[in-house]
Amino acid sequence: MVRTSQSVRVLGPADVEAALAVIARDPVVNVFADYRTRLTQLDPRWLGGEMWGYHEGDELVSLCHVGANLVPVGAGPEACAAFAERAMRSGPRSSTLVGPREAVEQMWDDLATHWPAPRELRWDQPHLEALRPAEVASDPAVRRTTREQATTLYPACVAMYTEEVGISPEVDGGRDLYRARVNQLIGRGWSFSRIEDGRVLFKAEVACASPSACQVQGVYVDPELRGQGLATAGMAAVVEACQREIAPSVSLYVNAHNTAARAAYARAGFVQTETFSTIMF
Repeated sequence: MVRTSQSVRVLGPADVEAALAVIARDPVVNVFADYRTRLTQLDPRWLGGEMWGYHEGDELVSLCHVGANLVPVGAGPEACAAFAERAMRSGPRSSTLVGPREAVEQMWDDLATHWPAPRELRWDQPHLEALRPAEVASDPAVRRTTREQATTLYPACVAMYTEEVGISPEVDGGRDLYRARVNQLIGRGWSFSRIEDGRVLFKAEVACASPSACQVQGVYVDPELRGQGLATAGMAAVVEACQREIAPSVSLYVNAHNTAARAAYARAGFVQTETFSTIMF
């Protein structure tokens, strides 16, 4: 098959059913695309970007979310080449390229000489799912964050983001937008925390959810309290709440070098099912 961007087109509301069928091949790994598709119905007014579709004949076989995150979905070599060609023509508009490692590697092989040099390359990020019982009891003090606790929680969110990403979410005028995001997650019931005497001991959020799965992000323990089991017990509580009230499968991905976090997640019942990669610009 000729590798050409002619195989790629921007999807719209009429393509939602076909897009969800592609996503359903691996609904846990593809939960971000699932969430965005259902939430926006692929209407560009709400998507804040585009969803590209790669076709073989008349059949939609792969997707690529194009927004703040460039995310290939179910993309084999031909689709990755076509998405990369389209991205080269449209120019860089995403702050990250993220997804299953093989697809990210294939797209970056084509994009590397055309897009700006990345700020960071994170090739080895185990994708984990909560598939086993936790080895410890869940922390009963971990609860949904309330609106009244938003001001207390916010600095911990900034600290976690800065530690994880390497830059503050407040740079370049991002404070109001990031604060709105934190408040949005609290309002949805997707923020969990243990707060005592005005101090955030542990916190985590659900980044996205679908009828099949949800993905946890922003796991944080007060630096002075690390190594005491707060992350393991806290994540066990988050998994229980998510499976009971949000989605049956709970996932996350973590940097391979973060051995402490990986050990905590393993004790909380998480098992590696895929490897992700993230390229940051």
